[in-house]
Amino acid sequence: MAAPAKLAHFVLRTSDIDRLASWYCTVLEAKVVHRNKMISFATFDDEHHRIAFLDRGFEKDPDPESNGVDHVAFTYESLGDLLSTYVRLRDEGIRPERTINHGMTTSMYYKDPDGNRIELQVENFEDPQEGLDFMNGPVFEKNPIGVLFDADALVERFEAGVPVSELVRQGESYLCQVASGLLAYEVVVASVVTYSFDLDVGKSCVS
Repeated sequence: MAAPAKLAHFVLRTSDIDRLASWYCTVLEAKVVHRNKMISFATFDDEHHRIAFLDRGFEKDPDPESNGVDHVAFTYESLGDLLSTYVRLRDEGIRPERTINHGMTTSMYYKDPDGNRIELQVENFEDPQEGLDFMNGPVFEKNPIGVLFDADALVERFEAGVPVSELVRQGESYLCQVASGLLAYEVVVASVVTYSFDLDVGKSCVS
């Protein structure tokens, strides 16, 4: 069995993303490392992000009382550790709500018995700076959510000896449906709240 290597980050839902980010940056002496119209990421060390702020303005029918913690993330040492944890939990009847390759991480989202959400993840880059560079690059700018993946299929490919570098690379998904270069899609993030927005996907769907 494999335990997480570290507590990675937490995400907060907010109706005023800039105000909240500014407060945490002041208190923790952190800095914003990436900001787009839906989410802001901040860090205070060499991790690509320790806190994220999710703008609730993208929710459908937002509940004014639902600001607060969206989820907490735990990082595993390796993809093998993450997948062995997935298999162990799956065999105990515990399955993730969503499995998403965010580009900088391969992530699985679970809900505990009280409804709290956690993200179990592995870093896709060995160097944190590479993850930060990805967040500030064109692919993440066009698709800040990532792509869904089939966890059982990923386990099969891992056990078949497919290189980890290939397994953690973003691939095509249902998000990659290009129509005249503009894609309007709905995606369910960790909070299982639906956000709707338009993205010029262009070449953002990498295989």
